[in-house]
Amino acid sequence: MRYLVASDLHYALPQLDWIADQADAFDAVILAGDHLDAAGRADLSAQIALTVAFFGRLADETKVVVNSGNHDLTGRRDDGEKSALWLSRIDERVTRDGESYRCGDDLITACAWWEADASRGELEAQLAEAAESRPAGRWIWVYHSPPDRSPTSWSGHRHYGDDVLNRLIETHRPDIVLTGHVHEAPFRPDGSWHDRIGETLVLNAGRQPGPIPAHLILDTTTGEIDWWTFEGNGSISL
Repeated sequence: MRYLVASDLHYALPQLDWIADQADAFDAVILAGDHLDAAGRADLSAQIALTVAFFGRLADETKVVVNSGNHDLTGRRDDGEKSALWLSRIDERVTRDGESYRCGDDLITACAWWEADASRGELEAQLAEAAESRPAGRWIWVYHSPPDRSPTSWSGHRHYGDDVLNRLIETHRPDIVLTGHVHEAPFRPDGSWHDRIGETLVLNAGRQPGPIPAHLILDTTTGEIDWWTFEGNGSISL
């Protein structure tokens, strides 16, 4: 399988167009959260409408997997916790928060950004259930925040990772975790776009301005992962 992976697009329209142009060359496009720009000038309802349409456009070309990031929490559930409720409006062909998709021998699990105890409990239950049908191939998590105390969560000043993810990795030992959230991590001394926690490979492509997003190309056939940005690129083996 060949995957195109990016995160933290934050409603960057030229970057969305670039991804759409590349989509049909991949078995899946995986977008690891923060699709919206909560601090931006564009009205959030307009951002949501265009992003929903964009996911449908991508689904015409290839399989699409998305999950929520902190910028995507635009509403509240009945229990009061913040949530990306708008993801329920996207094309049913798109795998989203709380769902898994089997792509060849791989299982890709989309994890919601959890706000508090209830949504964290749902995430933990989702992963426990998915673990029961662990694939012959790779189990890939899409989880917006990187783990804590990892170079993929290093901002240059401190770690901004999720220590719950560290515990979940230790419990379930997924093969790959695709993250984002800490835009600067790949570009800072002591930071990185990749890390290994035990047997789990953690990836964070980072974020950059311009017409092309920082991105990863993950090829499970060749066993290679390529990272590309305007500032540099790199490759590692699975």
